[in-house]
Amino acid sequence: MKFPKLPNVNEEVIQMNLYLVQHAEPKRKEEDPQRPLSEKGKADIKKIADFIVKHTNIRVKSIMHSGKLRAHQTAEILAEYLNPPEEIKEVKGLEPLADPSIWVNHLIGVKEDMMLVGHLPHLMKLSSYLLCQDVNKKIVDFHMGGIVCLNKDEGGIWSVQWMLTPEIL
Repeated sequence: MKFPKLPNVNEEVIQMNLYLVQHAEPKRKEEDPQRPLSEKGKADIKKIADFIVKHTNIRVKSIMHSGKLRAHQTAEILAEYLNPPEEIKEVKGLEPLADPSIWVNHLIGVKEDMMLVGHLPHLMKLSSYLLCQDVNKKIVDFHMGGIVCLNKDEGGIWSVQWMLTPEIL
């Protein structure tokens, strides 16, 4: 893993929100090897999507996902509610065992809010690095169908803004 150097105080950094979503609950592998969303998973992510549309001001250009069926279906449901101007996109580096430095490096130049739909342990490692520069510390406890909002301030410092899980709703 090759992570970037943190920005200097004098470097211009654009504030942004990063919405990290763990895919909703899939069917068991024995039930369907492709692991599409279960009925509970579909209901959970619809409940989350409905809530964030009514109670937040999330505006993302597109929703990116790992390409695995459960992440793709989760992204599709979120897109139905959020209506991003661009299509949902399959992108590399969001797979369960992907190197989190791929997205840490990518996020340096990002200027707009972004939503990523992925898997554990990748989302945990990515958020841990952004928040405390250590992929081995568990800072955020992700839940299937849950969403975590991280914010990067003008100084390039990341913080947790809020978290929403199906269990809360």
